[in-house]
Amino acid sequence: MLRFLLILIVAFTSTYSAFAQEENVGKEWTLQECVKVALDNNLNVRRGLYNVEGFKVGLFQSKMTFLPTLNAGSSYGQNFGRAVNPVSNTFVNRNSNNINLQANSSLTLFNGLRLQNSFRQSQRDYLASEQDLEKAKNDVTINVVTLYVNVIFNQELYENANYQLNSSQQQLERIKKQVAAGGLPKGDELNQEAQVATNEVNLINQENALNFSLLQLKQAMQLPGSTPMRVQVPDLELEDLILDDSPEVAYEMALLNMPEIKSALLKVESAELALKANKGGLYPRLNLNGSAATNYSSASDDLVPGGYSEKDQFQDNLFKQVNLSLSIPLFNGWQNRAGVQRAAINKEMADITVQETKNGLRQTIETAYNDALAASRSYSSSLRQVNAREEAYRMSKQRFELGAINYFEYQISENDLFQAKSDLARAKYNFIFKKKILDFYQGKPVDY
Repeated sequence: MLRFLLILIVAFTSTYSAFAQEENVGKEWTLQECVKVALDNNLNVRRGLYNVEGFKVGLFQSKMTFLPTLNAGSSYGQNFGRAVNPVSNTFVNRNSNNINLQANSSLTLFNGLRLQNSFRQSQRDYLASEQDLEKAKNDVTINVVTLYVNVIFNQELYENANYQLNSSQQQLERIKKQVAAGGLPKGDELNQEAQVATNEVNLINQENALNFSLLQLKQAMQLPGSTPMRVQVPDLELEDLILDDSPEVAYEMALLNMPEIKSALLKVESAELALKANKGGLYPRLNLNGSAATNYSSASDDLVPGGYSEKDQFQDNLFKQVNLSLSIPLFNGWQNRAGVQRAAINKEMADITVQETKNGLRQTIETAYNDALAASRSYSSSLRQVNAREEAYRMSKQRFELGAINYFEYQISENDLFQAKSDLARAKYNFIFKKKILDFYQGKPVDY
């Protein structure tokens, strides 16, 4: 009975696993789905989320520095033998218990606007961390788009290689019949068999390239390599090969949209506020302080008939104090001056980072635009070339079957057609990627 149940469990599990795998294979992954999964699983994005939370905590803490500090404490002790009575201030010779309570508070009234500038700095740091998170998401998105386009490019090359193999196999069957009928020499059959073998190798190579590109896409999505996957192949029409804006316009729009630019500018503001905050350390500091303390000692019980209660002692011994304290920095090992100098250097470095970020963004957009323009022209030329090669191949095939041309002329025509189709696919998907990059930098959604 137990063996029968185990067989049922194994059979059910295998059936369910096969069904689930078949269902997953049938699913086509869109670009948006791939990007979403990658963003959900990417560790850099998760790290960015925690980084934002850390700066959020820092912002809250800097806000709380405007409130007064408040601290309380207590102590308990036992005295043995001769001790001072805290009430009468006389010596007594007895064992006693002592309880001390105290509390103090301090409010900064002025410190060279250091608190205010530090709070504003924390605000900029928090906003910059949010933009850094967006930058991390953008990096993941661009990477997935790149790998996704690479998959559909290799998929089309695989289909072209498969078509060429099928065509060469069909041609081999026709040549065999013609050789058997005496219409063609045996050498044509052997040459065609070699071409079929070459096409089989090419198909295997293209299949390996397709599988590797799929593996890279899965890894970017943090999915196991064994996950079945098919991607949705977009349609690209000739009228889509249009670049709407110049690289200058795209760059100006990117300056307004890209989070790395926003983050760099916010960090410049943060560095400026840090400089002001450090300069505040050179000014006098004015604090309002308050404190209260009381105590109890069992050594005072003998002074009052019936005992001196803790409550009475706490009330009678209560001490309060309020004062203003002014601290003027004269010399403290050059710490304040050094802090100002370091903050000034950080400000200059933040300015350089902004310029570097802008330069990198402009170069990326200019390169993407030039590549997209070249790919657009290549696609148009490759499309005309494919149309011409297809017609030439059709005519060569007919002439070869009629014996008007030899095998080598026919094979050259077939190989030219395959190469033209490969060039067309390369230009097409290169244009897709470059145009999507330009759209992305202008704040447009990444979709097909």
